[in-house]
Amino acid sequence: MYMKKIIYLLPFISLFLFINACTSSPDFSETITIIDGEEIIEEEEDEQEEEEEEEEEEDQNSGPETCQNGFAGIYPCNDYDLISHISIATFGSEFGNDCWGWTDPQTGKEYAIMGLNDGTAIVDISDAPNPIYIGKIPSTGFSESIWRDIKVYNNHVFIVSEDPNHGMQIYDLTHLRDVNDPPVALLPDTTYDGFGDAHNIAINEESGFAYAVGADNSSTQIINIQNPLNSTIAGPLFGGFSHDAQVITYQGPDVAYQGHEIFVGCNASNIVIIDVTDKNNPENIASFDYPDITYAHQGWFTEDHKYFIITDELDEIDFGFNSKLIIFDLSNLENPLFHFNYFGNNTSTDHNGYVKGNKYFLSSYTSGLRVMSIENIGNSAMNEVGYFDTFPSNNNAGYDDGVWGVYPYFESGNIVLSDINSGLFIVKKQ
Repeated sequence: MYMKKIIYLLPFISLFLFINACTSSPDFSETITIIDGEEIIEEEEDEQEEEEEEEEEEDQNSGPETCQNGFAGIYPCNDYDLISHISIATFGSEFGNDCWGWTDPQTGKEYAIMGLNDGTAIVDISDAPNPIYIGKIPSTGFSESIWRDIKVYNNHVFIVSEDPNHGMQIYDLTHLRDVNDPPVALLPDTTYDGFGDAHNIAINEESGFAYAVGADNSSTQIINIQNPLNSTIAGPLFGGFSHDAQVITYQGPDVAYQGHEIFVGCNASNIVIIDVTDKNNPENIASFDYPDITYAHQGWFTEDHKYFIITDELDEIDFGFNSKLIIFDLSNLENPLFHFNYFGNNTSTDHNGYVKGNKYFLSSYTSGLRVMSIENIGNSAMNEVGYFDTFPSNNNAGYDDGVWGVYPYFESGNIVLSDINSGLFIVKKQ
């Protein structure tokens, strides 16, 4: 039947095409479809563009979704709801990395800050189900980078990257109060050029000193940031190459070091503890490792400064472990003691973890956010009490997909997750 109709129409089609070719140039934005002998003219390209724009718009700001029966929309979850999601496309970037946050002390507004391959995005999440993309601070280097790290001190954000010649960007976050028609271009107030690139940055907010780790692919540089827009180098390089670090004014059980500024650096093959109270003369306290160490990546103290929880970025890949955390007892800083290993319930690679109260919040790449109770850490016990998985496809070991960073410190309970390929997620405990 369809073949006969097509044969019958061939002379008319040929005549139409001949006349059209003689009278005008072809317009490839229109195509002819024949259905049961009728001609239907479709403007396919325009329709496709409209559909893509609609899909992109939908993907840019989704949520909220309640976690029920193990899912919040398409995302596996337990006890954590999706509040909103902003895609990477919204930022005009290809992929993301770390994240942090800031609360405006004057307005109470909460802002999520997310590192990208080509800059740093800032999002107003005060109305968390309806986040507002404020703008992007572009990278100052000559190329894009997988790595960008962010910390906040005294209402300023400090940004480092492995982008060559990037330096440390410093931006006064109170400028955000004056943004009226977002998104807008945001430019750093200044850039500290005491180094070119750095892998990460740690800040002791109590002392006002920043520590650029892996500065120029070397050791750690100390910077006095007490006057943020006039930051100055504060001491010699020290400690070897640290991948990440936490720096605290120590108030733990080791009386000899109470009140001292203590740097704990994860140096891939070991962990170092250094007294940096005297910036011109950092003093090594101890270094240690643990069985099956492959890449000591990041660590964080419990709030009593007694235990230190370590992530190893390669042990799941190299040994086939389930997600593994290594906990040390640092009651005696000069004699760190292995306490126990915690194993998760899947094989995803653990990345960055932070302590808030009696909870430990872990970004675990393909299995998303994992939340553990550490109430019984003294008795060698941690247990998972919730999760939100931004990468439903699998929980495999690896570091190309899923959640890179987590920021759990907003008083509202909003938790910011930065997903490498999917963008910014805001989740909250039920």
